[in-house]
Amino acid sequence: MTSDQPIRWGIIGPGTIARTFADGVAHSRTGKLVAIATRNPSKPGLAENFPGARIVDSYEALLSDPEVDAIYISVPHTGHAEWAIKAARAGKHILVEKPIALSAYDAEAVYYEAKKAGVFAGEAFMYRVHPQTEKLVELIKSGVIGTVRIIRSSFGFNMGSYRPEHRLFANDTAGGGILDVGGYPVSMARLIAGAAEGKAFLEPEKVSGVAHLGESGVDEWASAVLKFPNEIIAEVSCSIMAQQDNVLRIIGSEGRIEVADFWFASGHKGGVGKIEIFKGGSRETVEVKEDRWLYSFEADAAGDAIRAGRTEFSSPGMSWADSIGNLRVLDQWRASVGLEYGVEKAVKRTANISGGTVKRGNSIPQRQIPGISKPASVVTLGFEFFPNFASASLTLDAFYEAGGNAFDTAFVYGAGKTEAIFGDWHTSRKVPREEIVLIGKGAHSPLCYPDMIAKQLDQSLARLKTDYVDIYFMHRDNTDVPVSEFVDAMDAEVKRGRIRGIFGGSNWTRARFDEAIAYAEKSGKTAPAALSNNFSLAEMLDPIWAGCVAASDDDWKTWLNEKQIPNFAWSSQGRGFFTDRAGRDKKDDEEIVRVWYSERNFGRRDRAIELANKLGRNPIHIALAYVIAQPFPVIPLIGPRTVAELEDSLSALDIRLTPEEVKWLEG
Repeated sequence: MTSDQPIRWGIIGPGTIARTFADGVAHSRTGKLVAIATRNPSKPGLAENFPGARIVDSYEALLSDPEVDAIYISVPHTGHAEWAIKAARAGKHILVEKPIALSAYDAEAVYYEAKKAGVFAGEAFMYRVHPQTEKLVELIKSGVIGTVRIIRSSFGFNMGSYRPEHRLFANDTAGGGILDVGGYPVSMARLIAGAAEGKAFLEPEKVSGVAHLGESGVDEWASAVLKFPNEIIAEVSCSIMAQQDNVLRIIGSEGRIEVADFWFASGHKGGVGKIEIFKGGSRETVEVKEDRWLYSFEADAAGDAIRAGRTEFSSPGMSWADSIGNLRVLDQWRASVGLEYGVEKAVKRTANISGGTVKRGNSIPQRQIPGISKPASVVTLGFEFFPNFASASLTLDAFYEAGGNAFDTAFVYGAGKTEAIFGDWHTSRKVPREEIVLIGKGAHSPLCYPDMIAKQLDQSLARLKTDYVDIYFMHRDNTDVPVSEFVDAMDAEVKRGRIRGIFGGSNWTRARFDEAIAYAEKSGKTAPAALSNNFSLAEMLDPIWAGCVAASDDDWKTWLNEKQIPNFAWSSQGRGFFTDRAGRDKKDDEEIVRVWYSERNFGRRDRAIELANKLGRNPIHIALAYVIAQPFPVIPLIGPRTVAELEDSLSALDIRLTPEEVKWLEG
């Protein structure tokens, strides 16, 4: 795109804020509004409110319009991520009204799609690209008020009365103050805390929030305290049912700065913005006079980025990392007050993030696991870390849509939360149970006893919303109990039909496993036929957690090859050892140093880096390919927290290591 070619804008969602943005485009130097997408083209006032723009009947038609370069999305909050992703996939640059998504997880998915498409994507905090904000950052960096210590900021107004028909009071459209206006004071606090450190922004190390939730369950007034690593404390507030003074106050060791309605800068149509500095009994007013319209700065900041081939705003505009970090704070604020929207729960979030039906794909290779009648994906998805259904569903959907059908759950993960998430996921997506290879685990320390197996499986199956698991593992072993008692307990579940494939032990020794097999064969019971121990190119030197067992050394590999026992390998990529978090000169991560650091492992890491460079991949991809390439069945458990991490792991599945390369990597 040439430097003088106007950015041709289209708008999805022609509401009040869209009209304001259209005014900004009309007064910008880079943009031109060419089209408006609406589902109601006969709505009165469209032509008058958006002069010169074509009225396009349907959002989809705008996405396919070759005369539109960039799309501004201003539908209700719940549609932001969906239409941003659809626009990115259509090759359109996107500017999305804040919040860009309901959560940081959703925002990460949006920006990942923009990265893949190579398009600009930005969250529309218009004040961030205004000269007044730049001036404020400059003043903080200059130390005019000394060391910044406290930030107080609010954005609150009073709707007067509860109006159930209004989007701000509607739970189904993610109403309330935190998502609608709370992002402004939070983004400003993070900006100022960063400026005090000479950075674009700074993330708080602690967030604690409170709120009043109204009749529909959304926050009507709320406050939060943010503690930053540089000891700055920010107090932020928002409201839709309380008129606040909306003054930004930055308190330093030598004075304070005040800015009224900071997000409004010098006004919608331009004017004079004022930054007040109070110091030593004196008061100084710094005026920022701007004749340009407020939203024209936003249109031009996006336009300049697009023309330059950049995919995100320049600081102090909100970069992708800044935007995700801001939503992460809002997520923590909402979690503090127990605010989860109905649209984030399984009963209503039945489609994928782009609004489509979740269907199983076929890009992940399948393999036959001894003792399991149905084919399983060559990698198994674990999801111990997801905080809620909305975040987990992104990765679960993407894994299944890529062809993944093996899932690793456990009674103790998230105190049962992750089992419930899986149950909600496969039922809300109507995934055929017969397609799924489901792993359950129980009898974790300190409750590692035979009688716990049935008791915990009762609860697990209820949470998983199924009447059986395909594979069951005792999560730990208890050598104070005869192995026969554990085999009897698991065999009983096989006979009850609650384990319909294979069972075994997670973190079991070879001797204990052999003893269990011998007992089963002698007594006519079902023998254990699966293992879930650590297995990786890097050998675990010290247990990550108490009771952990690794199966990566030469003796274990000989045993696994002889027995052909499938091993569902956890931490199969070395928990960061094959990333830049590790290195001979890097000693900050205690776990990585304690568990993996040895010259033998570093030699393997060196060779993984060498091979990765040769193949144009990353060392962590080589580590995963190594596990899959073993001459005995190893099924790696992967634990990506985002779709980007998932797709990065899956990208390693096309690497086919030869036996010679496997031996060379081992040294």
